[in-house]
Amino acid sequence: MVRLGRRVRFSINPFLDHDSPGANAYASKPAGEGLTIYFELAVELIGPVDPPTGLLVNVTEIDRVVRQFAVPVFAERIREHRRRGEHVPLSAVAQILWSAREHLADKFPAARVDRIVVKLNPFRKLAMDTKEPGIMYFSEKFEFAATHKLWNDALSERQNVDAFGKCANPAGHGHNYIVEVTVRTPVDGPALKTGQFEHLVDSHLMQLVDHKNLNLDVPAFRDDVPTVENLARFAWEHLVGRFDPAQLHAITIWESDRTYCTYLGPEAD
Repeated sequence: MVRLGRRVRFSINPFLDHDSPGANAYASKPAGEGLTIYFELAVELIGPVDPPTGLLVNVTEIDRVVRQFAVPVFAERIREHRRRGEHVPLSAVAQILWSAREHLADKFPAARVDRIVVKLNPFRKLAMDTKEPGIMYFSEKFEFAATHKLWNDALSERQNVDAFGKCANPAGHGHNYIVEVTVRTPVDGPALKTGQFEHLVDSHLMQLVDHKNLNLDVPAFRDDVPTVENLARFAWEHLVGRFDPAQLHAITIWESDRTYCTYLGPEAD
């Protein structure tokens, strides 16, 4: 069994009855006209690889099916909301997402649609898992800058260098960290307010670490080495229980575009 993901980009103008199909799938197809709403829809399929071809599903076929059966769901629902002059909350986006998933469910005979994710902007996404039809996963990225020194005073200089390499520099070094916070909440539950979510992350995490020397300014790291692994756990401990009725699901921290760590809570250990 393998998991195959494909991202399909498209644009919708809510004020038109239809959009130009366009010819540049890399940018978005349908292309939209004028000022549009841009989407990136990720579809993840699970199934066995076909031995003769080495494929689960040809990605060209995924593109075709998604544009034929899922994109129209987004276009129709968004235009309905616009005609009624209605706000489109996250729960309504989740319902659109699930409806799109249902339109795709039987279109890939060799594979099962396991997860579907819509990118709401470059830093925010909404996902639904087929194993939890009434649950949505909301994720948003934040940025902070900090310095740290990877060094354990209980170890010798040689042991520190062996463990941390050039990151054992006694003067320390800095990163522009990216944090992605993911919460899970029922689609039909109380509305998740993005602004409130952001304020909670800012007050309970960002203000503790942004533009700080992690070793000196953050008490938790006077004893624990501020690795990206320990930092992800630290973030979890300061955010868990803050989003009621939503539940914290995962924290991912990037210290570079090549190094990141995801923490799912102590029950996942």
